[in-house]
Amino acid sequence: MLSRNLSINAFIVFFMAFNLFLSCGGGGSSSDDNASEKQSLEVISPEEVGWSSEALAAVEEVAIQGGYAAVMALYDGKIFFQWGNVSKNYQCHSIRKPFLSALYGIYVQRGDIDLDATLDELNIDDIPPSLTDEEKQATVRHLIKSRSGVYHEAAAEAPEMADARPARGSHPPDTFYYYNNWDFNVAGTIFMQETGEDIFEAFKWEIADVIGMQDFSLNHCGYSYELEKSEHPAYSFRMSARDMARFGVLYLNNGKWQDKEIIPSEWIAESTTMYSILDSTYEAGYGYMWMIAPEESPAAELFVYPCYFHSGIGVHLLIVMPDLQLVMVIRLDTDGDWVDPGDELQMQLISMIINARIAD
Repeated sequence: MLSRNLSINAFIVFFMAFNLFLSCGGGGSSSDDNASEKQSLEVISPEEVGWSSEALAAVEEVAIQGGYAAVMALYDGKIFFQWGNVSKNYQCHSIRKPFLSALYGIYVQRGDIDLDATLDELNIDDIPPSLTDEEKQATVRHLIKSRSGVYHEAAAEAPEMADARPARGSHPPDTFYYYNNWDFNVAGTIFMQETGEDIFEAFKWEIADVIGMQDFSLNHCGYSYELEKSEHPAYSFRMSARDMARFGVLYLNNGKWQDKEIIPSEWIAESTTMYSILDSTYEAGYGYMWMIAPEESPAAELFVYPCYFHSGIGVHLLIVMPDLQLVMVIRLDTDGDWVDPGDELQMQLISMIINARIAD
């Protein structure tokens, strides 16, 4: 069973990985003209895939106690547990990053983005104090690994992140990991510059429409600018639990949807490979805008199974467990006033879902 002494929330905060507070501004208008037919994900009884309905009923009680908005669990792409408002588009916060990572996989394969191009070659700079010659040697690959060595102020940077930010020039590119919103924001700028596409529109027609997301709308996405800090905006998504679950299933299926390759399988493997060790105690890692709990690591023991995942401010979670064919989504309504349910309750939700499996 999962330890209840260290929650996923505390685990994530400990690694300074997900303390990002974003607001989703208005975006462009939404159009479904090119959307594929939107069909609900298949819902099955827990017992059909080896879970206990009785045990899962207790998950609902914990979700209600914690004030959660929606919780979902899917086996092999089929919903065996869902609770709450799974169709409302909630703020995604830092879970925006795997969405951009997926787009990178598509456009890198097409040859539109060169991961080894430097910031200098791409003419990327920022407001004064401008980038140094050494900082401009960081590559796109370094950005999506969060290893650029560029410690410029960034939009949507939480106070905790700013306090932990290393001094400018303290680490050359690709020598040090720091969860860096400047890297993630500039990766968005480079995507638009090199592809000529808007992030949200590209996500809609490349991914959301193709896999039949039911609630995704361009009206619920937008860019967050803080021009006194940086010229590069954060890109803010809102998404429903059931659409986020579809995205998780797309990754669980190695980038395929109904036998059609959407994201190259090679990119799925490459982007969920660990390139940085975040802590020697848990041996969790970071890939291309994904957190990794690798096999036989203390982090994987915490989750019970190896997995990759991302969080939004510690209360939104998307977890993909390939060995168990499991996708889990946990959402909180973080619009307006909200209360963090606390570490123990979040741990309970995850552990109770996993431990509701019926023993062989």
